[in-house]
Amino acid sequence: MTDNILDQNLRETIAAVQHDIWAHWMRYQFSQCYSDARYPGSLIVPAEKVERWTRQTNTPYSALTEGEKESDRDQADKVLAAIEALDQDV
Repeated sequence: MTDNILDQNLRETIAAVQHDIWAHWMRYQFSQCYSDARYPGSLIVPAEKVERWTRQTNTPYSALTEGEKESDRDQADKVLAAIEALDQDV
């Protein structure tokens, strides 16, 4: 990676946003699961969620539904906002 301080700041900014996106997704996933007393501390993913998320995982962005694309665009907007904010601090 480059030694340029701006590039380092940009990298850290994007990494922080990506972490926030990932954490948001994990909270959502966990909220869609349910627990079973037979498996303390574990969560069970409903079959319909596994089917949907598997389909989405195996689908290129260009073939997603408009709703699915919009969800990804919302996440892209978070990265762009962080980059714009960093640019204004320079």
